Amino acid sequence: MLKNRISVITRLTALIGRLLPALLLNVGLGVLGYLSASFLLILAARALLGVIGAGLQASAPLLLAAIFLCALLRGVLRYFEQLAGHYMAFKLLAVLRDRVFSALRRLAPAKLEQKDRGEMISVITSDIELLEVFYAHTVGPVAIALLASVLMAVFIGAQHIVLGCVAVLAYLSVGVLIPVLNSRAGKAQAAAYRESFGAANSFLIESLYGLSETLRFGRGEDRERGMERITNEMDDSQARLKRLEGLTSAAADALVLFFSGAVLCAGLWLMRDGRMDFAQVLTATVAMTSSFGPVAALSSLSNNLPNTMAAGERVLDLLSEEPETPEVTVGAAVRFSGAACRNVGFAYDKEDILRNISLVVPEHGITGICGKSGSGKSTLLKLLMRFWDADSGQVRISGEDIRGINTECLRRIESYVTQETFLFEGTLLDNIRLAKPEATLAEVEQAAQDAGIHAFILSLPRGYETRLHELGDGISAGEKQRIGLARALLHGSPFLLLDEPTSNLDGLNEAIIIKSLRTAARTKSIILVSHRTSTMRAADSVYYMDAGRMS
Repeated sequence: MLKNRISVITRLTALIGRLLPALLLNVGLGVLGYLSASFLLILAARALLGVIGAGLQASAPLLLAAIFLCALLRGVLRYFEQLAGHYMAFKLLAVLRDRVFSALRRLAPAKLEQKDRGEMISVITSDIELLEVFYAHTVGPVAIALLASVLMAVFIGAQHIVLGCVAVLAYLSVGVLIPVLNSRAGKAQAAAYRESFGAANSFLIESLYGLSETLRFGRGEDRERGMERITNEMDDSQARLKRLEGLTSAAADALVLFFSGAVLCAGLWLMRDGRMDFAQVLTATVAMTSSFGPVAALSSLSNNLPNTMAAGERVLDLLSEEPETPEVTVGAAVRFSGAACRNVGFAYDKEDILRNISLVVPEHGITGICGKSGSGKSTLLKLLMRFWDADSGQVRISGEDIRGINTECLRRIESYVTQETFLFEGTLLDNIRLAKPEATLAEVEQAAQDAGIHAFILSLPRGYETRLHELGDGISAGEKQRIGLARALLHGSPFLLLDEPTSNLDGLNEAIIIKSLRTAARTKSIILVSHRTSTMRAADSVYYMDAGRMS
């Protein structure tokens, strides 16, 4: 557990990199700021001793000027310390977000299919936000507490070595012992809270997506009870963390009072033996009492540290996760001239999905794959896209093993239309142009016409400039599917992989799509997956799949 925690801290700290100067500035200003606060009270105590004639005689104006300077410096230094710390923290959060989204792109789509959506939303939002606590309120404060405590222990020890040893023990107790104990006690609760938070996100997303089904079947009360149960679990986890936080704060306050009293008592005992005078006792006591700020901050910080470490571990795990199929950057750049599968086998979670699959896809024409749901048709397309690698056999594109083809080239020569088309917030024009950002309006309109969606778009008041939120629920699954097909046609790749492209279409629109595909097949190779026999009539050759086998 400790090794894992140290590993997380080390990996998070290593990300600071080029922002190290900001961290050093934060630490330097923080140490000077805390010293200013301590010596403000120490100088005030010396001034009081001068007034009662029990201390060193010093110029009153000089002491007042020094006190005023310490007060002024404390405010200025604190401001710039926080500025430097938060500048570093928020810059690092931006870097982390960029790396997390890069990791998601790298892992997509195979690895992301295995992950919970709510969990992913928690990682890319609240987990990254929590790391602000680590970078702005942990790394710098730890260094500040270490340096400030060493300097103050030396100063108190200069009054008497025994008091210096008491100060060291006090700083270790408040700044090290309490955070370590709190962190160990809170690790399990923090992990439970992060898991329940992710579960709540997932449940909420499911409830929103399935709202119509919930209402249709009258299951609203069931969803409400489920949400209440998950919320109660999250509240219980948070309540346990808050109780631990209260105990930690109480223990820290008790230790501050105890060690302040210990320095005073030890000083009075030493003064009675003639080894210290009253001025030294008062100076050491005031120095001890006023110097707990940096280590007390660490003690308070430990209340949030378990949550922060749990969040950091989840973010780092995502960043270090390897994709299902590594990207090929130095592989072959091929021109599409056909595809083939030879004795391909594939298993998912130890369950055989494809068994000894072989097929040949020519350079031009339509190759149909027909079969029931769950027969492995979609999985075969994903192997041809290299979302996964086959466990046995070979998948070849243009005669080359797909594992040796440059990934960028592979994405350029292939277009894949899934059964579910996701539409982004924005205009219909932007959604279709996603496949080819530089496409002209004429090219977009031609692709939409070939996909049978052009007439629908023109029927809208703003046509292609219609924004998705303006349609509300007015766009059907079939219309979404045709927009997805328009994207694929606009992409212009020579190899189209279409997974049930007509499943949500009526007979008229299916005929329009089939006609467009027949035209496209003169210059492209198309794999057409469907369970509809009417769709298969458009294919030049048809393969039938059943239970992972092909005939």
